[in-house]
Amino acid sequence: MVKAVIFDLDNTLLRPDKSLSEYSRGVLARCRERGLPIFAASARPERTVREFGIFGEFDALVTLNGARVVLPGQVLLNGISDNTGKAILSRLVRVPGTVVSVEMSGGIFANVPIPEWNAAVFDGFPALPEGELYKILVSNIDETDVQAAVTEDTYYTAVEGGRIFQFMSRNATKWDGVRELLGAFGIDPQDAAYFGDDWDDMGPVKYCGLGVAMANAIPEVKAVADVVAGHCAEDGAARFVEENIL
Repeated sequence: MVKAVIFDLDNTLLRPDKSLSEYSRGVLARCRERGLPIFAASARPERTVREFGIFGEFDALVTLNGARVVLPGQVLLNGISDNTGKAILSRLVRVPGTVVSVEMSGGIFANVPIPEWNAAVFDGFPALPEGELYKILVSNIDETDVQAAVTEDTYYTAVEGGRIFQFMSRNATKWDGVRELLGAFGIDPQDAAYFGDDWDDMGPVKYCGLGVAMANAIPEVKAVADVVAGHCAEDGAARFVEENIL
């Protein structure tokens, strides 16, 4: 029996336009009525989940790929150390034309304006703005330069079709965050259902008791999933919950 449901957000629970449909909201409400915990696990920071107006839909969240796990009354941090962050940034900023940004506890900062992210411009890299460092993002750079900047205590993934690379602590993965979150609620991962579509979702889709890939998921996620749900544009995740879990 499924005792908790965990959703990735972009291209999973959310539609392609980043909205949460009224149908999906209704399914989540029915889950709450039945006492079924609902969680989110996203690469997004907490602030953008709040901006979408959906933060209150979840009992707890894994944000920033596990760098920040938001529990009731407690936040678990798995960020990048300042020394490691400066070492990575010192290599990245040497590459001409590279766009660098950092997710910090105080918001997002970049070396050039990025209006769609509402990033504050910071011209001090490889030094860091004040606060906890969660993630480093870089674009307009060759992947070989990205590989050269990785340290022993970090890893990187490609997102948005390889347009952006993100560096994170090796302690910050969605699977690590999901395990921490479920542990805080006393739920075994084998009793949880996880819905996802992309590389970062591979671990939880594979290791949770019920791993569900979206119809729009990459082939690698579908290959490790127990089942494939409908497309995110058609509220496939919520429809699967309504038809198979509730």
